[in-house]
Amino acid sequence: MLNMFKRRTLLGALAVTAALVTGCSSDSGTAKEKLPDAGPLIADAAQAIGAVKSAHFTLKVNGDIAGLTVQSLDGDLTKEGGSKGGAKGTGKLSMFGQLTEVEFTLAGETLYIKGPTGSYQKVPIALGASIYDPSAVLDPNRGIAKVLTSIQNPKTEAKEDVNGTPAYKVSGKVTKDVLGQLLPGAPDDAFVSFWLAEAGKHLPVKATAVLPSNSSVDVTLSDVDKPVTVTPPA
Repeated sequence: MLNMFKRRTLLGALAVTAALVTGCSSDSGTAKEKLPDAGPLIADAAQAIGAVKSAHFTLKVNGDIAGLTVQSLDGDLTKEGGSKGGAKGTGKLSMFGQLTEVEFTLAGETLYIKGPTGSYQKVPIALGASIYDPSAVLDPNRGIAKVLTSIQNPKTEAKEDVNGTPAYKVSGKVTKDVLGQLLPGAPDDAFVSFWLAEAGKHLPVKATAVLPSNSSVDVTLSDVDKPVTVTPPA
């Protein structure tokens, strides 16, 4: 009888221990990682992008956005080379109902654009800005930094991976007046999400602007501060 009592006591103790261990494991496995506040993330990211001297960037429009001429861009940017810096790359523009592939170079105060046929055409940057001004991207007063600091009621929504880079997703509303400086012709306010690198100074690696029509614009940055040389086309 004593041995049976001891066995029951031991089994009961083991059962309680197992339940406690299982409960602890479950709690730790399902506990959500606390996300940092959006405000400090945005402040760090805006300061970091404001100090960037050069980068590779892409821009892609998803869907139809009335008033937006540029449909995609893929190129390199630098702040060097004059007050507007420099840029070079390729893109697609929606002009007169047609999608036209172009090559572009921004050198000094002049934007050079080349269509599928023919040679480069000079366009004064003031006129070219109505189509797209690449110098705006890294400009702290018009570009990514300005959009970041203009997000209304920003929230950190998630931690996600962007092309191998762990990043915090920060989202909120941006007015069309601010957005239009980076995206000429933006017709409406937009819900904008930025993915800010978890490590370091929280540099932006991607941004998406979703308009009321559910059309969207994606912008990515990479190769930050790698040398970029831009020369006017011959």
